[in-house]
Amino acid sequence: MTEITAALVKELREKSGAGMMDCKKALLENNGDIEASIDWLRAKGISKADKKAGRAAAEGLVAIAGAGHKAVVVELNSETDFVARNDAFQDLVRGIANVALSTDGSVEAISAATYPASGKPVADTIKDAIATIGENMTLRRSAKLEVEHGVVATYIHNAAGDGIGKLGVLVALKSEGDKAVLTSIGRQVAMHIAATNPLAIRAEEVDAAVAERERNVFIEQARESGKPEAIIEKMVDGRMRKFFEEVALLSQAFVINPDLTVGAAVEAAAKEAGAKIEVVGMARLLLGEGVEKEESDFAAEVAAVAKG
Repeated sequence: MTEITAALVKELREKSGAGMMDCKKALLENNGDIEASIDWLRAKGISKADKKAGRAAAEGLVAIAGAGHKAVVVELNSETDFVARNDAFQDLVRGIANVALSTDGSVEAISAATYPASGKPVADTIKDAIATIGENMTLRRSAKLEVEHGVVATYIHNAAGDGIGKLGVLVALKSEGDKAVLTSIGRQVAMHIAATNPLAIRAEEVDAAVAERERNVFIEQARESGKPEAIIEKMVDGRMRKFFEEVALLSQAFVINPDLTVGAAVEAAAKEAGAKIEVVGMARLLLGEGVEKEESDFAAEVAAVAKG
């Protein structure tokens, strides 16, 4: 049997948001398997899968650069928020986003591209900035969207300046319609994505492994009711339909007008634009997402568990 170490309990706690004792019990029940333990906690109603994102803690900035039919979003991390408020740091992340427009949008390609102001690769320019500012920095993530016909709309939430902030969203709309209408509905959809963080554009595009994992959790929750398997199957099917509605962009209630789904709002805009509008891509970068920061006395919690 796998040894349930303090480090294992800590990892599960950070990923699930559940209490120490619940994490220890989940690991014991699942032979130390982290993912199985998360599902066990969720099935018991103790944990939610989205806890981790809310605990993100890295500092820095997200920047967006766009050129109508294409746009990029990049995340440059720093150690402290103080540095993120530095003009030199802000100029650097804006400059990196502009450089990224001429690449394929990957971190590797951006890092290797020449930064105009220094004449050096972006990676070396960041190293120089580290030496000057005296704090570690990392080009952590990036995304690029491009359409041949249409627009790539952008949105920055919690803006710290022009094109920079804590959360950046891109949404690509394929259409031959009026560009002003496309830009307007595109920005609204981008704002919606910032607020709801959908898993996919359409229900059928939700990752199969994610959907299967969700179904298994629903099955375990339904079995807790003690109902017959035939009833459980119907319950699970209903919950899965609701799950897809909640996580797929086009079926979500539009935050700008909850009486419409996002799909219906896009269709309405298409009539105004004079041509069909198809949402073909989206990207959402929340600063520090997935990076954990210790916010409590873990040693004291471990001691409490050991005594229990």
